[in-house]
Amino acid sequence: MRARTALALAALTLTAAACGSSSSEGGGSVAGDTASKAPASSAGDELVVLEDDLKLQTVDNIVPVVTAKAVTPALEAALGKVTAALTTETLVGLNRQADVERKTPPVVAKSFVEDKALSAGLTGGNGKLVVGAANFSENQILANVFEQVLDAAGFDASVKPVTSRDVYGPALERGEINVMPEYAGTLTEYFNKKANGPNAPARATGDLTVTLAALRPLAEAKGLKVLDPAEAADQNAFAVTKAFAEANSLTKLSDLKAYKGDLVLGGPPECPTRPFCKPGLEKTYGLTFSNFKALDAGGPLTKTALKKGEIQVGLVFSSDGSLSARS
Repeated sequence: MRARTALALAALTLTAAACGSSSSEGGGSVAGDTASKAPASSAGDELVVLEDDLKLQTVDNIVPVVTAKAVTPALEAALGKVTAALTTETLVGLNRQADVERKTPPVVAKSFVEDKALSAGLTGGNGKLVVGAANFSENQILANVFEQVLDAAGFDASVKPVTSRDVYGPALERGEINVMPEYAGTLTEYFNKKANGPNAPARATGDLTVTLAALRPLAEAKGLKVLDPAEAADQNAFAVTKAFAEANSLTKLSDLKAYKGDLVLGGPPECPTRPFCKPGLEKTYGLTFSNFKALDAGGPLTKTALKKGEIQVGLVFSSDGSLSARS
């Protein structure tokens, strides 16, 4: 999961178009002065991202991570063309093609590579490379873009579907995966906690330069190299239904502390252990959740659960292709 990392998100509206076992964690009602109201039905409602007003999230620019043994000038040149072309606006557009227009990640990637002429002039590659693709469409698009430009450079690249970072991280370290589209802040904290323990102070910050300076030595200790980042960033964000937000006067995450009813959080299975997910909401915002529902990472399961009222708060991503408005 990306914490999934330091834009302050204003309230964002998501379109109705689109994270399954559940696990419980202790909780209770959240103290507050206002009455809390649940809408009669949230099915089909738009989703509203609440502003991260206390700055829980850190930078999460996209960075290619490569096994050190696989790094060559040809590989760096190929992936450098990709990151140079990736802005956040471009990333939102790519996600929209997959999540709203229902195009497959390979098709979206092919169009992007062609439109930006990313394969032009690439040479010097040879040998096989495995590119990991995590279980959400954005990462799958990026993995396919990486594969296509690496093929154009002369490598024999393939995309391997993977699941959570806890699974693919060790595979990357072992060299079973050679290249992975990653997220700077989230990856920094993943390595930080592995190296220094679960209670280690955060090394990722709202400053990309500072975060990369912390990330690169941590990655090098695992036999990995972090290449130059893209301007494009994709941070964790937390959504509620528009009806729920309006009924309870919610525009920012700190407003949730006034909510008196049961508050169920939905997100990927690793959310309860990630500092920028459930623990961060509890520590930074003082929220108490009556339950956690394990779903997907900002995908259709989370969005559907929100709209059905099965959860009140769900993890989504700031580069979600179904974002229809920003304020």
